[in-house]
Amino acid sequence: MLTARSIALFAVAALLEIGGAWLIWQGVREHRGWAWIGAGVISLGAYGFVATLQPDAEFGRILAAYGGVFVAGSLAWGMVADGYRPDRFDVIGALICLAGVAVIMYVPRR
Repeated sequence: MLTARSIALFAVAALLEIGGAWLIWQGVREHRGWAWIGAGVISLGAYGFVATLQPDAEFGRILAAYGGVFVAGSLAWGMVADGYRPDRFDVIGALICLAGVAVIMYVPRR
């Protein structure tokens, strides 16, 4: 159950962080304005809170593992939100990152 909770928290954190960064990108680069930027800042702040809810207490481990989730999530976000089509090397890299997440977070330790 802790693993399922951890995975769900990583997914929520990814939505908030990647979504927040995308909102700021839209506000600045696509000239959508301050409301988009403000929503992005709020979303990024919420991401920071969600990351603290992980069952593991090690900050470094959580953020290192989340880096792999961020890589894969960013590619997925780009596909959904911007029509980005990753090539096979993008996909291979994302899978390697997710394998790293699994090793860092879910391999049994003594």
